[in-house]
Amino acid sequence: MTNPATSILPDLSVTLRQTGEGRPVLLLHGGGGPATVQGLADDLAGTMRVLLPTHPGWHGTSRPDWLDSFDALAMSYLRLLAERGLRDVLVIGSSVGGWIAAQMAWRDTGGIVGRLVLIDAAGIDVPEHPMIDFFALTPRGIAEHSYADPDRFFVDPASLPPERVAALRGNMATLKLLAGEPYMHDPQLFARLREIEVPTLVIWGDSDRVFTPGYGRAYAAAIPDAEFKLIARAGHLPQIEQPAATLAAIAEFLAAR
Repeated sequence: MTNPATSILPDLSVTLRQTGEGRPVLLLHGGGGPATVQGLADDLAGTMRVLLPTHPGWHGTSRPDWLDSFDALAMSYLRLLAERGLRDVLVIGSSVGGWIAAQMAWRDTGGIVGRLVLIDAAGIDVPEHPMIDFFALTPRGIAEHSYADPDRFFVDPASLPPERVAALRGNMATLKLLAGEPYMHDPQLFARLREIEVPTLVIWGDSDRVFTPGYGRAYAAAIPDAEFKLIARAGHLPQIEQPAATLAAIAEFLAAR
């Protein structure tokens, strides 16, 4: 079921797709929009209740001026879950969605977040493993840094209809607004990670050249008792390139806990 106007605050609503039954899962997409996690949502909906929001400002949705950081969005999503009376939620975030998820786990004081899965998450600064200047890349360059097999997944923007190109440009503009300065990180998040108390799995593609596996290992090492799982033959979006391996890693993590 899709609710196009799920209200969180009087001036903040999100498009929220809900599928499946069972344990609640909040699935947070990255800069590419909800399509980048749709396949994972479909798989998880076989046994869980999946909530998949479209972040405000993506795909032409409205974003109030005060919502100018991923930390603010994290607090908004905690409010969304609290208003529904949800607790012990599995929160999964891909890329900047992982950034939001980590902020949620740190800010949560009410047992709303029960477990955390970060997939090639952004949000911290690791000087030993510097981030690529994503905003300077061409569309082909984005594909080459994001996928183990870029030829398979690259889509030439010239082949897309104008409305799709406009939507992609709008998504990039919102991403740059929320993550452009300071570039792709919150200076306070790295220190906050050590205060996360929920079981955490950090999944990383072995061919991610946006945020390298070394960056991912540093992310996992900063969270107490976090597990780190490297997915072979995958880049920044292992849920797209290696969906079975990604789903298996999540299932194994949940079963072990």
